[in-house]
Amino acid sequence: MQAKSFTIWAALALLVGASVPAVTVAISDTSEALDEALRLKPRLDHGTQLFETCAACHGADGWGASDGSTPAIAGEFAPILLKEIVEFRYDARYSIRMQHFVDRHHLASPQDLADVAAYVQSLPPRQPDATGQSPPAGDGASVFANFCASCHGSHAQGNWAKRVPRLAAQHAEYLQEQMHDAAEGRRPGIGSEHARLLARLTSNDIDAIANYLAALPPMPPSRTMLHTDP
Repeated sequence: MQAKSFTIWAALALLVGASVPAVTVAISDTSEALDEALRLKPRLDHGTQLFETCAACHGADGWGASDGSTPAIAGEFAPILLKEIVEFRYDARYSIRMQHFVDRHHLASPQDLADVAAYVQSLPPRQPDATGQSPPAGDGASVFANFCASCHGSHAQGNWAKRVPRLAAQHAEYLQEQMHDAAEGRRPGIGSEHARLLARLTSNDIDAIANYLAALPPMPPSRTMLHTDP
């Protein structure tokens, strides 16, 4: 497999709050691990057990944290969840907590990856906070329609076939952080075209999109790539 390299000293400095020497880490191509997990038939009963570790941060319902420090993952497409797990596992994304909990000590095999992703997909997705009102129209809706809907869907429901995540009903603060990080080059692994598109948005645009998406009701996946036991 061809290796990719990233210099991560700046990211490490931000995480630990101190200067560290430049370190170049060879990151193996993640596609093989992802493809292997996708070929397996997951076991939801085992995935339930594995998710107990994830629940410490993401919550027993998979709805994450209201302050956006942990994303809502319940009901997300399993292939997308697997892609994220594999990227953290092989250092293609950076998060001390995630990189620790998706290592081989916690998720030993591709079967474990398939099992926990299928279980998370089976959870009812987060519902927006009840306000008695429809998702706000205006800047967020129009900017999303112009910049994001062609990939993420008109209702931010995502795209299973293209492994595009659902954004509807995600925490606004989490979306803001991820979009700013991608636009400013702090999120490795994101496509360069996607990053350039986000870089065209103003900070107000990003905040408006995030607030709009957080208020959208989720649209559950209509199909799954992974077969599950009844």
